Amino acid sequence: MTKRKARRPTRYYFFAVGAIVPNHSPHSRVVNMNQKKPVVFLTRKLPESTETRMRELFDARLREDDTPMSTEELMETVKLADVLVPTVTDKVDTHIINAAGDRLKLIASFGTGVDHIDLAAAKARGITVTNTPGVLTEDTADVAMALMLAVPRRIAEGDKVARSGKWMGWSPTGMLGHRINGKRLGIVGMGRIGRAVARRARGFGLSIHYHNRNPVHPETEAELEATYWESLDQMLSRVDIVSVNCPHTPATHRLLSRAQLSLMQPSAYLVNTSRGEVVEEEALGDLLSSRAIAGAGLDVYADEPNINKQLLDLPNVVLLPHIGSATIEGRLEMGDKVIINIQTFWDGHAPRDRVIEAML
Repeated sequence: MTKRKARRPTRYYFFAVGAIVPNHSPHSRVVNMNQKKPVVFLTRKLPESTETRMRELFDARLREDDTPMSTEELMETVKLADVLVPTVTDKVDTHIINAAGDRLKLIASFGTGVDHIDLAAAKARGITVTNTPGVLTEDTADVAMALMLAVPRRIAEGDKVARSGKWMGWSPTGMLGHRINGKRLGIVGMGRIGRAVARRARGFGLSIHYHNRNPVHPETEAELEATYWESLDQMLSRVDIVSVNCPHTPATHRLLSRAQLSLMQPSAYLVNTSRGEVVEEEALGDLLSSRAIAGAGLDVYADEPNINKQLLDLPNVVLLPHIGSATIEGRLEMGDKVIINIQTFWDGHAPRDRVIEAML
């Protein structure tokens, strides 16, 4: 048996990994501990400080521009990498994973969602997958709350009027919207982000309703004064604002289909900061166009970066370019987590943020 090298003292100073559990999975590949540094390929430009730290710790190959890699580029990259650091824009599917040689051992995704990675294919080849949960919670909840205010209060429309040069001044009937205080908020997916949205919404006087696979802990439910609905359909027909906060999985693909969206009240609003694929986008456009739904605030889309033209042309929709997690602080913390995951894995341990398909 080859002796493992003694571990060197940890070189980074701003990480707190916590308890580490040895990785005894039969599917895990053996890490080549004799190799001084892992070859780490980044698929996009990351914050400069993150890239610099990666260069110090690993044999990091940086991306020169900020455009997504093509499928062909990804296929060539995985053949040369010990570790791949993709983002949500990189579709790491079965073909990409199967193109990798035995060298690829870890996919350390820069982001929380993992619907862009074929987890089953990675598991079959013994490739560990990690993500960066937790650090995006508050930022994404902020954007969800901003959209909840922007749509009923017609903020984007008001901005256009103010800039148009045609504003005639204050009017008793000008730019009338709706208050959100006293309304019912229905949260679809009561995970970290859903709970953070609920806490913000309570501060604005909204009552909290939610649909989830299971009820949250009774203490959390009591803290938020939240009402659990086992039936999504029943909740949708009763609330004034719907906030989509569940992850995109096969079970949640088009969870809000035309049938479900049609249950919403004509005075209700939809906010989506989760994934575009959770909502049937064409149906949403139709219902917004006919005013069967009052309005929507969207940060995510089914075919990013393409946006359904019908949505682009509607005045009762606020559109954002997927900025839910786009804060300097959030990006830096994401980078820190990616580095921790790589270093922990390369030291022969199971990363804290290892993704297990059955847990999604």
